[in-house]
Amino acid sequence: MKRNASHAGRIGMLVAVLSIAASSWAQTWPAKPIRIVVPHAPGGVTDVITRVVAQPLGEALGQPIVIENRPGASGLLGTEQVARAAPDGYTLVAYVDTNTIFPSTVKQLAHDPDASFVPISLVARGSHVIVAHPSLPVANLKELIAYAKAHPGELSYASPGTGSPQHLAGETIRREAGIEMTHIPYKGGGQAIGDVVGGQVKLGVLGMAPVLPHYKAGKLKILAVTGSTRSPLLPDIPTVAESGIPGFATIQWQGLSAPAGTPPEVVKRIHAAMVDVMRQPAVIEKVSAQGMEPLASATPEEFHQMIRGELRRWPAVVKAAGVQPE
Repeated sequence: MKRNASHAGRIGMLVAVLSIAASSWAQTWPAKPIRIVVPHAPGGVTDVITRVVAQPLGEALGQPIVIENRPGASGLLGTEQVARAAPDGYTLVAYVDTNTIFPSTVKQLAHDPDASFVPISLVARGSHVIVAHPSLPVANLKELIAYAKAHPGELSYASPGTGSPQHLAGETIRREAGIEMTHIPYKGGGQAIGDVVGGQVKLGVLGMAPVLPHYKAGKLKILAVTGSTRSPLLPDIPTVAESGIPGFATIQWQGLSAPAGTPPEVVKRIHAAMVDVMRQPAVIEKVSAQGMEPLASATPEEFHQMIRGELRRWPAVVKAAGVQPE
């Protein structure tokens, strides 16, 4: 009994020492620049919004933040790099909606989108948009559905890639409306929107940010937004649900996560700084200009629960869309 008590005492002392050491280390963090890996190409909405947030976040934490773009495999390359990174608070990842779709579209993942990361905070969210080239004789989604039924097999639509949220939204609309449309996947939204503006493809399901300049210039028509409510930037554009597909809603979102095992004290510190950053008028203005709503999660756990909800939601959508895991 005495031996067991002594052994238990030593373990208790060790745990206490480690806890004190971790707390002391967290108090000195950060002692060097912090890296945020953006698993997508420069210039995209995730890259732009992360850069908008990075400077004021670095100022709040007292260290510069370096953005590292690691595009590839629809975001898998950079995401998996961070999953393997040291959980010391010096490597973070721009964690987005596509991350929660991977388990439904990729046969063998080298990481777990839930267990491999510690969610910190949502950063922004917004709608996708259904867009058309001006030469297509439709003004809204209802007219598009009627046109597609009158011209079966004629229409194609562009998306940033197979298995992307935009692709899944397009397939859901096609199925629910009972129309024929051929999906044309691109390697990113930039390539997709170029062909829609050029008229090579008459339709697209795309992010709002790259569409807005072309819409304002009269080079594209926006037929509907995919969110559950109308966008403040496009108050006259109806939602898909208003356009004959009740209950339909998809959003795009960006957030910030760290590798699993990152000390809770560090996560709390980054989250608290994020809350302050997302209240800054300059940040709100710049994020809103990208067609997104700036929004920090109330707590890291709230963001975590949102991610888990998305992970539960997508398998049925992917299956219904006929997308096969690759």
